[in-house]
Amino acid sequence: MQWADTYISGVGAFLPRTVVSVEKAVAKGWYPAEEAELHNLAGTAVAGDLPAPEMALHAAQSALKRSGRAPADLDLLLYASTWHQGPDGWPPHSYLQRHLVGGDVLATEIRQGCNGMFIALELAASYLGAAPGRQAALLVASDNYGTPLMDRWRMGPGYIGGDAASALVLTKEAGFARLMSVCTTTVAEAEELHRGSEPLFPPGVTVGRRISFAARNEQFRQQVMPKGEATSALFNIQRALMEVVERALDESGIKAGDLTRVAFMNYSEEIVEQRCMAVLDLPMSRSTWDYGRTIGHCGASDQVLSLDHLLMTGQLRPGDHMLMLGTGPGVTVSSAVIKMLDLPQWVANRREMNADGR
Repeated sequence: MQWADTYISGVGAFLPRTVVSVEKAVAKGWYPAEEAELHNLAGTAVAGDLPAPEMALHAAQSALKRSGRAPADLDLLLYASTWHQGPDGWPPHSYLQRHLVGGDVLATEIRQGCNGMFIALELAASYLGAAPGRQAALLVASDNYGTPLMDRWRMGPGYIGGDAASALVLTKEAGFARLMSVCTTTVAEAEELHRGSEPLFPPGVTVGRRISFAARNEQFRQQVMPKGEATSALFNIQRALMEVVERALDESGIKAGDLTRVAFMNYSEEIVEQRCMAVLDLPMSRSTWDYGRTIGHCGASDQVLSLDHLLMTGQLRPGDHMLMLGTGPGVTVSSAVIKMLDLPQWVANRREMNADGR
């Protein structure tokens, strides 16, 4: 959907200090050597025992500070997650309400997997546009995969799980970037791709069943493909990806060649190239894969982390367009286009500090 007056005023990112290299993981026996050679990933961010809601708080505080807005200015808080956030039955957004925004802000959690931030963008833009008095929304995503039921090194085909948090402040008043378009579609016939043959009840967490999307994907191919359904479903995912990209570009009034950078999910080199950049007929140099390969696949935060990285390293300038693209369980396929309007003040300040050698 195209949004007439929706802007990004602040971006926040939190990455833990610890990054475990693929070389170390192979030496420790955590990551297969053949996988390392095939996928060309460098490492992943590991948060240890730092809770996901605490990382979310850091990212949210940074985004709000950069936006120049106070917590009291917010009308909505959306918290996207893909993995357990704390005690089951407890909502993680309440942690941010207590420690940052207060209880008067409407808040809820979004469980849309790795596409949670895209869903948050669309819901927040709709919510702000529905009433004249609404002005700002805080969107947060955070995950820590370091739990017994998740093996980050064997999480899925072509990626490694990374721990991180990200945040956006969306406003109706002018920000440094404009949200030109955001759209999502669902390939419902591929629902089993992320479920495999696991039963719907009892839930896996209640019986201590470890999660592996790689194993579930393989089960899907072995059990559904003989029926002639898997090939069609996988084809439909790629077709849906192409369609949401075309729609987002059309709504933004640009062509693929006008894109300065493209942020896909932090997957392997061949996946990013084949599923994303080749579809756009763009070189890998316009992707954010070089950055993503160093921090791992950080749930719903990948694209926002890449945006923050591009801003802080001077790789986005006023007038540039950035495409964000992702897939999630369901299977959902989402895309968004943002246009840079100005250089954020926090970026300008950082460059001045670097130039002064401080």
